[in-house]
Amino acid sequence: MQDFSSSQTIFDFVLPKGLLDSQGNLHRKGKIRLATARDETMAAKDPRVQENPAYATLVRLSRTIARLGDRSHLEPQELENLFTVDLAYLCELYNQVNQKGHPHATVQCPHCQKDVRVDLSNAGEPLATP
Repeated sequence: MQDFSSSQTIFDFVLPKGLLDSQGNLHRKGKIRLATARDETMAAKDPRVQENPAYATLVRLSRTIARLGDRSHLEPQELENLFTVDLAYLCELYNQVNQKGHPHATVQCPHCQKDVRVDLSNAGEPLATP
């Protein structure tokens, strides 16, 4: 489980699917840092966010993802190519690390349609290691 101690400011993650870049490279392992007030205000000032408030998510993530694969800087438009499961994972992780909560989410089982509470702290990691 991820340690959300007060002294930690950078958190490792592994995306469930990964971001496929324009060269065909898949990036799954990354680091996200705590958000600052500047991250929030810069997102609010971004013209793309003023036109479409939902775009704030991509701006915030692009500012706080410290590394993804071999990339140390991502533009919001690059994050538009995230698979929806990866975007959901990053949004949940962002909320958890910035609110010092526990990385859990309620999802619906595709087979029985019941709601199930899952731990997202290792959601992108394989169930077993070789």
